[in-house]
Amino acid sequence: MINLIDFFKKETVFSISLILAIISCFFAKPSIDYINWDTIILLFVIMLIVEFLKNLAVFERLVRKLLVKISNTRELVAVLVFVCFFSSIFITNDVSLIIFVPFSILALRKVDRTDLAILTVTLQTIAANVGCMVLPIGAPHNIVMLTVSHIPFGSFFLLLLPYILVSIIFLVIILFFIPDDDINLPKMKKIDFNHDNFFKRVIMRVDYFLLLTFIALFILIGNLEHIPFFNSLFTKWIVGNEVVWGILSSQVISNVPAAMLLSGFSSNYEAIIVGINIGGFGTLIASMANLISFKILVREFYEFKIKYLGIFTLLNIVLLLILFVVHILI
Repeated sequence: MINLIDFFKKETVFSISLILAIISCFFAKPSIDYINWDTIILLFVIMLIVEFLKNLAVFERLVRKLLVKISNTRELVAVLVFVCFFSSIFITNDVSLIIFVPFSILALRKVDRTDLAILTVTLQTIAANVGCMVLPIGAPHNIVMLTVSHIPFGSFFLLLLPYILVSIIFLVIILFFIPDDDINLPKMKKIDFNHDNFFKRVIMRVDYFLLLTFIALFILIGNLEHIPFFNSLFTKWIVGNEVVWGILSSQVISNVPAAMLLSGFSSNYEAIIVGINIGGFGTLIASMANLISFKILVREFYEFKIKYLGIFTLLNIVLLLILFVVHILI
């Protein structure tokens, strides 16, 4: 029983998705056809590539070379923030934060500026959620929409470009509130590359429970589509209001399940893409990436928990409202 509770705590999203999928099977006949295998295969391949790069410490090596040229705190935080932006384009927002939030905490400790940890991690999380908009392979919710909508990479980028540009301006403005105190970043410990069982480590560290979560959610959404009550209800609510429901549903269930839910009841994929990407900002739950950085920070500085939640929520809601206004004006 204790092991089950521990597993539920560790894999909460998968556990809830599986339970809901099983319950839905009592009300509709499940089918393997509900599963979008293109999404599952693409996500698996991307995770393999990401794990390969992580084990080679490619991005961390590049960042260390950049940090040699840093002379003040503002430059340090700016580099740490925009590293998350650029890396999330290629290795997803989740993985970018898994790599660079601990690295940033280490760097801030090296210069005795842990007082900047809350704002740095908050801005890193926002930057990762912005960077993942550049390419549809930058986040699981966009991978779902890419395979469902078949929208070309270029069109995907142009659709989200206004929100990317506004978000970058927002980040730059906030960075000016960081003091530009002089620092001298000492040399960090050399990264040792372990050749032993390299490919085995890559394969074993793929998040297979994330893949299973996607499968459970596909079955759940497929079943809901074939239950008349839910089909009628969701279609009535969602169609014509995709952006608003993309934002609202993301705040409660995060933007990956929101992408699957909305795309199951509406074919206005462009509006859904905008809604779930804007919806990644806001609450801590709005994106899995938000939870990842929060857990890492709290593990290192538990005393920052409440203050971080306040600053994170404030900045995210402000950006969310700005992006929603941009949507209205467009």
